[in-house]
Amino acid sequence: MFKGAMVAIITPFKNGKIDEKAFRELIEFQIANGTDAIVPCGTTGESATLTHEEHDKVIEITIEAVKKRVPVIAGTGSNNTAEALRLTKHAYEAGADGTLIMCPYYNRPTQEGLYQHFKVIAESVPIPIIPYNIPSRTGVNLLPEMVAKLSKIKNIVGIKEASGSIKQMSDVIDLCGKDFAVLSGDDIFTLPLLAIGGAGIISVVSNVAPADMAGLVDAFFAGNLVKAKSLHYKMSALIDALFIEVNPTPVKAALFLMGKIKYEYRLPLCKMSDANFEKLKKVMTNYGLI
Repeated sequence: MFKGAMVAIITPFKNGKIDEKAFRELIEFQIANGTDAIVPCGTTGESATLTHEEHDKVIEITIEAVKKRVPVIAGTGSNNTAEALRLTKHAYEAGADGTLIMCPYYNRPTQEGLYQHFKVIAESVPIPIIPYNIPSRTGVNLLPEMVAKLSKIKNIVGIKEASGSIKQMSDVIDLCGKDFAVLSGDDIFTLPLLAIGGAGIISVVSNVAPADMAGLVDAFFAGNLVKAKSLHYKMSALIDALFIEVNPTPVKAALFLMGKIKYEYRLPLCKMSDANFEKLKKVMTNYGLI
């Protein structure tokens, strides 16, 4: 159902508020450069520091701005199942094409608790759901056997895999079958994951180089492995630079350097160190982005 190069889009701020104008321009930039889906209110979108009202607004703006040109997969995760359910219902009613729901963080549920969390939401809201497995942030790893169990629920259609393990991704693909979309949550794993049967990437680097990430995925699916491999290596240093500090700190700095947003975060995130900012600037210059 969901396939290709999708952007985990940032949320731009201006004077402490959502910069709607800049956000709409970022969406147009993505669509013009071949991005296959827009994913607002994820980790990269600083969802943890958005109020509930802001969260709803960002999703509504995205849906309205996209105008069905590409799918909108709304981030609706929480460590509180009732809250995640409310966010998911809102996304469905607002017209999102799917939702991305991270594993509950901090409370570290068991595998059965994870299953029940996603099952309750999926059975309550008739929208395609993609669980998001990112153990480095949540403290829990949604294991392949549990993903396979979840895949039997009709509207759980894929997973965003950011465990950092290509073996785990391979196991999920093997257990869940070809109709279940395994999407990378790590830019550097895009090509390796595609090579073993993955469906695409929910990307951070697409925020700044959408045409190259879309080009890599499109080339792979067209059978042009030479081009796909070339773009993989082209983006390697840029990917490293965009994770030199915790995401989305560098990617927002990069978009600032490109003149697309204000250099602004919500605490506890803050501006990059001067040394890392200069390193990022050098990579961006060498890449031709600034």
